[in-house]
Amino acid sequence: MQNRRYSTEGIILNKTNYSEADRIVTVLTRDYGKVRVIAKGVRKIKSRKRGHLEVFNQVKFSATKVHDMDLMTEVELIEPHANVKKDLRKVSVAYYLVEIISKLTQTDEKNEFLYYFLAQKLHELDTTHALKTFRFDCARELLVRLGFWPANLKLDNPDMIIEDVIEKKLSTIRVGHAIME
Repeated sequence: MQNRRYSTEGIILNKTNYSEADRIVTVLTRDYGKVRVIAKGVRKIKSRKRGHLEVFNQVKFSATKVHDMDLMTEVELIEPHANVKKDLRKVSVAYYLVEIISKLTQTDEKNEFLYYFLAQKLHELDTTHALKTFRFDCARELLVRLGFWPANLKLDNPDMIIEDVIEKKLSTIRVGHAIME
């Protein structure tokens, strides 16, 4: 089997500890859609990749396809979205966006719109104060652009439609509603 190397930009959606010092990272990429990569040794204190692989970070990375999971070889931070991470209400909205994008997409399904949508919304979240409206508008736009809701039809509860589509409860809804009130 021939190894395949690639480089792309992405936004960290999720991270899970794996083994003693490794981490499995889910990244929404510009060129390949949602991918899962393993970052070897990233949990070690001396790891240079450690700080770059935080949720919401926009990164440029290189990986090698080996067997069934890609191996991250290099990573460079593009945008940490530090102002979003300083405000608990904005973090709640960002986690909501990440969760619905993650659950509405399949692994290795390219969708450039989603990458640019999430990057733009994280930048907008930096400066917006109308979080409830922002959250609703983002969910509605995602449902319409992904073909789960007609553009000309009124939408009262996007959370309910999303849960119907993914056939699961969203875990960030409860937290988001409590913080937004």
